[in-house]
Amino acid sequence: MGDAGRVRYLPAVALLIIALVPVVPAQAAPVGDYYLQSVKTGDNLSQVGSGVELHHPKGNEDNQQWKLRDGRLENATTGSCLNKSLQMVACASDTWTFNQVGDQWEIPGLTLDTRWYLTPVSGGTASFPADPRLDEATFLVAHNAFANGVDGGFAPPFLNLAKNQTRGIVQQLGDGVRGFMLDIHQTPDGAILCHNSCTWVSKPVALWVDLQRIVDFLRANPSEIVTVFLEDYVSSSVLGAELARVNGLSSLLFRPDQSGVRENGWPTLSQLRASGKRLLIFTDHARDGRDSYGVMYGHDWTVENYWSMGGGLGTSDWSCYTRWSDRPLTATDRFQPLFVMNHFRDTPFTSTATTDNSKLADRAQRFCQPAARKKPTYLAVDHYNLGNAASAVTQLNTYTYRP
Repeated sequence: MGDAGRVRYLPAVALLIIALVPVVPAQAAPVGDYYLQSVKTGDNLSQVGSGVELHHPKGNEDNQQWKLRDGRLENATTGSCLNKSLQMVACASDTWTFNQVGDQWEIPGLTLDTRWYLTPVSGGTASFPADPRLDEATFLVAHNAFANGVDGGFAPPFLNLAKNQTRGIVQQLGDGVRGFMLDIHQTPDGAILCHNSCTWVSKPVALWVDLQRIVDFLRANPSEIVTVFLEDYVSSSVLGAELARVNGLSSLLFRPDQSGVRENGWPTLSQLRASGKRLLIFTDHARDGRDSYGVMYGHDWTVENYWSMGGGLGTSDWSCYTRWSDRPLTATDRFQPLFVMNHFRDTPFTSTATTDNSKLADRAQRFCQPAARKKPTYLAVDHYNLGNAASAVTQLNTYTYRP
């Protein structure tokens, strides 16, 4: 009888050692349809001709979906496979090794990056919790909420015709808008809301005026939560003086830097309501003491996709990629950054915004959600009242998402 057929008897000590050593199964390659995302950039592996490149996430509009089975990388659209020379060929022999490291993967030989996220094309969802965390909920945001032509001037006379919104801040609040993007510029009168320059602006509005409107709304509606995003061109001292003019502001400001968010994640909505801290203010201005006023540097707490979908007319670019080159949409700290999803064009034509807003949920779910590996916290649009953007918020608030 050959060795293969012999029964071997091991000493009792050897048997004891074998029993004490845990059995670690070999790492199985994942199976299913995935996006392969660079951990460093957030870009997706895309088939281009007979090769592959990293492209901005774009659903499957340029061959970005892959079938993973039997250790092979098969493009879901073309049916060809990626070999070890990074060429697309008929699916035959080359297989890949997948080494899982936390929620990331190493794929030796796939040299476009050293680490990858494997994000399912159809991500996992669960029922929306009765008391969601802030990062699990979705809110409607008015892009350039101040540029409405109702509350006052925001640009020189001709540019005042290019309104991003057509309703004032008070009505926006009443209509369910819970996020406000505001541009502030420094003048001798303080922090003023306007586009590019406040020169020649007739009847400009001060930041503190709109903030007072928001604070008054929150005091009258104790279950509501609002976020303000500042495109900030003023000094820290001018901003501090402007905030000091808002009655009741300090008692409403939620400060994630002092509330354990980095250690414990975002609070639930009921916790925010119970604390009374129901207003968040983020700035795009680098840290220079603004946090002492409760204004947080957005780069530390959020991720945000590139702001433009293209020109005011014609086709749009639905690709979803980071606005900040050093912080991909997939960035995750000890907490989950809030995801600001921008969904608007260079020029806010009402007809275009109506069409774009009607497709908001579709872009959020099929493009931006897998691109960020998280559900959008904020949906920012022009002309929020057109195209029923609020329905997208309602739809996203029926589930939680897990990649």
